[in-house]
Amino acid sequence: MRKRILVTGGTGFLGKRLGIALRDEYDVILAARNNKQNFLAKRLTNCEVVPLDVVNIESIRDVFQEYKPSIVIHAAATKFVDLSEKFPMECVDVNVRGSQNVARVSLECEVETLVGISTDKASPPVRNIYGLTKALMEKMFCLMNGKSGTKCCCVRYGNVAWSTGSVLPIWKKMHEDSGVIGTTGPEMRRYFFMVDEAVQLVLTALRNIDEFQGKVLSRKMKAAMIEDILKLWTREKGGRWERIPGRPGERIDEFLIGELELPLTYEKIIDNVTHYVISMNDKVPFPLNEIKSSANADRLTDEEIMSIINYPPDEEK
Repeated sequence: MRKRILVTGGTGFLGKRLGIALRDEYDVILAARNNKQNFLAKRLTNCEVVPLDVVNIESIRDVFQEYKPSIVIHAAATKFVDLSEKFPMECVDVNVRGSQNVARVSLECEVETLVGISTDKASPPVRNIYGLTKALMEKMFCLMNGKSGTKCCCVRYGNVAWSTGSVLPIWKKMHEDSGVIGTTGPEMRRYFFMVDEAVQLVLTALRNIDEFQGKVLSRKMKAAMIEDILKLWTREKGGRWERIPGRPGERIDEFLIGELELPLTYEKIIDNVTHYVISMNDKVPFPLNEIKSSANADRLTDEEIMSIINYPPDEEK
């Protein structure tokens, strides 16, 4: 009998691709609070789509009672750094209380596996309230592991290229409208990650949950300086770029593994890819000896950057 997976935030950029990737193996339920996006996601993925608001625990209970999922992937979040700095209550409500609600109901309903979707902004040193709320989610999920039969873990990675509201679609709109792309930090370095790679990391966590329960799973990623991306973009597509005023909560580099996490983290090769496994409180026998940040990460080549620039997905395919 096929197991049933419920994806919160399931009608977002990642959630829809998770639905497409998982639907042949599982019965997939995509759940989110925006009914317009729910309609579009159902048409794109052909998965079951239901309304669910993670801030309302009774909404979660209703959906769990109706569909009885075996596996929950928690992708629902307020994720925009600048909006979270401006509206911190909303960020805490969704990312902390919402995550707490999902965890509570998952344990109540004896869900087999709970996977939380996190971000490199949760790694120390945390710079903004968005990263802080995601760090709380990581800690909460991992510390709840072992308190019931539900196996809990999180996955952590950098920017998913072309995700809704991220910098690439914003730049594309600027370029189309005026030929001028504005950037708040050409000197900033960022990890960029294709959505298929993000999906694969979630699948890796699911398929190895006995090892990764109670932990955060990340993986080696390449990074690029923002100025290098914009130089290639304007060289190949015309126009120009310019610096615009910065936004609150930003930092020069992002971290996959921060200094405080080094004694708690070990490397593991899976499918020829280096992964990082972070425990919350337990030191590991063979820990990492250097932080993993966008400053010391391998650089994306020009060819790789152009493949990212030229990727913009057709949402209706």
